[in-house]
Amino acid sequence: MRFLFTVQGEGRGHYTQALSLAAVLRKHGHEVVAVLIGKSDSRQIPAFFIDKIGAPLFEFDSPNFTSFYKQKRPNILISMANNFLRPFVFKDSLQFIKHKIEELKPDKVINFYEMITGMAYGIYRFDKKMGIEMITLAHQYVLLNPHYKTTAEQDVKFYFLRMLSRINSTRASKILALSFRDMPGSKKKKIVTVPPLLRYEVLEIEPVRGDYVHGYMLNAGYFDEVLEWHKKNPDIPLRFFWDKKGAEEVTHVDDNFTLHKLSDEGFLRSMASCMAYATTSGFESLCEALYYRKPTLMVPVHVEQEFNAYDASLSGVGISAKKFKLNKLIEFIPQYTPDEHFREWVHQAEERFIKEICG
Repeated sequence: MRFLFTVQGEGRGHYTQALSLAAVLRKHGHEVVAVLIGKSDSRQIPAFFIDKIGAPLFEFDSPNFTSFYKQKRPNILISMANNFLRPFVFKDSLQFIKHKIEELKPDKVINFYEMITGMAYGIYRFDKKMGIEMITLAHQYVLLNPHYKTTAEQDVKFYFLRMLSRINSTRASKILALSFRDMPGSKKKKIVTVPPLLRYEVLEIEPVRGDYVHGYMLNAGYFDEVLEWHKKNPDIPLRFFWDKKGAEEVTHVDDNFTLHKLSDEGFLRSMASCMAYATTSGFESLCEALYYRKPTLMVPVHVEQEFNAYDASLSGVGISAKKFKLNKLIEFIPQYTPDEHFREWVHQAEERFIKEICG
């Protein structure tokens, strides 16, 4: 079968998910004909993705969370307003998606939570007119599962996230909800619960306990926060990764604090050998931390990551904070009790994905 991927270009998670799925599909004799990426002005496509995806890449303008206050927490309402003020840009993007699907004629489109792709299917109905179905894939779809229970307060908090999830999956033939834990899906809502599809590199690295804190900051504005903590605690080594545009491969603050340009295996090996992990709560890296059994401090940047952090806490991944309070992380290490069934759940992923996508 021939697949077209469309990927939301925010953060690391959707890229690594796409890499993992592409590898599994090729292993089973299928082809990824192209990858369309909804780009963000503030970030760039990671080099490891460009090097390893093995398919032509195309970028288009897409809605993204606009960062304010020193590039830290995006304001959701301002982000939405900013995106809706760009109708002509998104009209071009819709036409771009339409043109690529008509040109490449894939058997199926796999959508990694890209809103423009969901909207294009709603407008042009490629499933009806061309017989090209769309399968959507993301952790956020867990919120659409009637078996996933939330409180009234959480229903209000995650309202826009649910709405966005519905928008980009309206015409999906199947909704694959990535989950930390197994749970029933919903045939009526076309939701199937699946394990996180971690890359082969993750499964091959044997974790050990080191003496440093490994970290990932989605927005460069958190650097000042981490630096302030480091100045007060200079004896604890910090090894952070970021995807800041124009950054050097390695930025040396001092002997005990380095910032690395986001890489592939370097990031994983650093995580596998750390004593604890501090992150802005991307789903993929939280799964990797749980697989390696690393105590984690989660500092959500936006509502998607607030949900990631909440759901991850139910599986014992770690603790949440509004700032990079690494003291809190150090104190948490002796109390860390991860979900012991998670590894078994992850090891079912390849079989389940082939069944749901190619069956």
